[in-house]
Amino acid sequence: MNVLYHLPILPPKMPEAEALSQEIAALRTAFNGEIVYLNPNETSPVYLPRLAFGWHKLRRVRQMEAEYDLHHFFNPDPFPYPVLLRLRKPVVYSLSSGVEKRPYLPYFSRLAAVTVYDERSYGKLRDWGLTNVHLAQSGIDVSKFTHTAVPLTNKIRLLCASAPWTKAQFRSKGVDALLAAMRLMPRLRLTFLWRGVLYEEMVTRVAQAGVADRVQLINEQADVNEILASVHGTINLASDGAIIKAYPHSLLDSLAAGKPVLVSQAIAMSDYVKEVGCGVVVDEVSAEGVVTAVNEFTERYEALADTAVRVGRDFSQEKMVDSFRRVYEAVTT
Repeated sequence: MNVLYHLPILPPKMPEAEALSQEIAALRTAFNGEIVYLNPNETSPVYLPRLAFGWHKLRRVRQMEAEYDLHHFFNPDPFPYPVLLRLRKPVVYSLSSGVEKRPYLPYFSRLAAVTVYDERSYGKLRDWGLTNVHLAQSGIDVSKFTHTAVPLTNKIRLLCASAPWTKAQFRSKGVDALLAAMRLMPRLRLTFLWRGVLYEEMVTRVAQAGVADRVQLINEQADVNEILASVHGTINLASDGAIIKAYPHSLLDSLAAGKPVLVSQAIAMSDYVKEVGCGVVVDEVSAEGVVTAVNEFTERYEALADTAVRVGRDFSQEKMVDSFRRVYEAVTT
């Protein structure tokens, strides 16, 4: 089976460090796929809105279709890109983030399949009347990770590897709440993995919070397994599930290394974390909410860590590929 993959973004500068690019790379290997970037704004003299994405490559994509069995398009939110309806082969539309708002159902009903990564979004779409929705699974290369136990002392060390893309996301992704929590909790130590975007802004905010001596800010390609070997767990926050992957790779990486997680209620993965007991759900993205969750994390740490070790290999790339293979077979047979 041959699959042509599509993304509505500009080509990432470091795809090896970007979660969705990692998943697509695994799928391309399994299904002989190429990737097409549909965002025209890399070369367009004026900014073009999302409704215009892909039209500049439609002729070329139609020529390529003869060599492929289907199209697979990835996007965080359920935006109805018109160009997808002009393709001749079946289109699978994957929603990588949690679904918060009802999509335009007449559009999505015309696609061969819609996939989501979490039961919460799957249930919403089904309740809204979408019948072509499928549940897929996120996956990472679990072989990259090993478990190194870190005894709990009077210091709690956490990794935060979901950096903001905009200044507004310092609040919506919980960075401001984390820095404020550090002022209330002197024993908390945080390591932030950064992407090169808004790095100076982060340096300024860390200094303003007065916690620079307890923050490690890594702004380069790093060995995540090595970092996870030095922390007790990973924290990932968002006040809106639509701005982050339903199953963030930073949390899957953490579990693969046997480290429990802290995740905010708005992120769909929180349902899984609560169900299996591999971490703590942060009820409120605020300094107080973080402090409460970290205190619970430390109180239950031994049991949480044992569970993380037990379930950490469940989110493999092999399982992800198999879940999409079932979707592909469903739309081509």
